[in-house]
Amino acid sequence: MEPLMAFVVGGMFAASIYMMLRRSLVKLVIGLILLSNAANLLIFTVSGMHRGLPPLIAEGALLPEGGWADPLPQALILTAIVIGFGVLAFAVVLIHRAYEVVKEDDLDKMRSTDT
Repeated sequence: MEPLMAFVVGGMFAASIYMMLRRSLVKLVIGLILLSNAANLLIFTVSGMHRGLPPLIAEGALLPEGGWADPLPQALILTAIVIGFGVLAFAVVLIHRAYEVVKEDDLDKMRSTDT
């Protein structure tokens, strides 16, 4: 399963960079979303994909045969989701305001409005 996830993460990173290099502001936001999700999936894949393992084990309890799930990557991903949502909300508001002022979505045409 990990080799498949490596290809999926690589494809998501490639697609996000491709979308961020486009001239449209909407495609830039889509690229930011893909980049955030690809980073989260990378952390999840690197931490190891195990099903049904407990993240916490009570004191004095026997250890499960397969080990236990590492709670640190789960906490990192949860934090990254919140930060990614905040960055996305800021980018959407900033792009909306830029579109109201310039009335253009193309970054090359926006460059001509600089003073």
